[in-house]
Amino acid sequence: MTADRSNNCQPKSRTISVEKVAAANLPTQTGEFKIAGYRSLNSNEEFVVLYKGEMRKDTPTLVRIHSQCLTGDVFGSIKCDCGPQLNKAMELIEAEGRGAIVYQQQEGRGIGIINKIRAYALQDEGADTVEANEKLGFEIDARNYQQCAEILFDLGLCKVRVMSNNPDKLKALEEAGLQITERVPIEVESQEPAAHYLRTKKEKLGHLIDML
Repeated sequence: MTADRSNNCQPKSRTISVEKVAAANLPTQTGEFKIAGYRSLNSNEEFVVLYKGEMRKDTPTLVRIHSQCLTGDVFGSIKCDCGPQLNKAMELIEAEGRGAIVYQQQEGRGIGIINKIRAYALQDEGADTVEANEKLGFEIDARNYQQCAEILFDLGLCKVRVMSNNPDKLKALEEAGLQITERVPIEVESQEPAAHYLRTKKEKLGHLIDML
């Protein structure tokens, strides 16, 4: 847990590189949310934010940075835990009455959906997720969370309770200037096809996972 430094809680970046372009109400099966669209000012990336309740700088607020996973979030793949994690985050925010999810377009840890399918093919042949990315010539994890942090600041947040098992994500958000008051584990029940994936995340990427 980080020491209280709320008076100094501000973006470390001198320039804001995202802008909000639209916002609307979004009723879901989980509850009533608001949805906002952001776009990057220095790339083609777009972001969606799902949020609920009053966003206050002095109130520790549940947040999650969720990287797009078309296969898990939309098609219900059980090769990963992404879809259930997203649903769990929404449920926790609904129960709390306050929180935000930044949904970023960095599919497959930043390699894109087509290359992710190529990586899946290599996994079918026995590679794990790390080995598959490396065989395709990509970084193990090419994601960047700077603009996600900027969006949370734009919402009015400063103190955050981050729903994540990824220590690199926590470090990136803190380095961006957010004050992390708590890490909220986001472990979900998974089926057998995801077991190897989760073990790789724990053993090779250092994810904080206990349910194996």
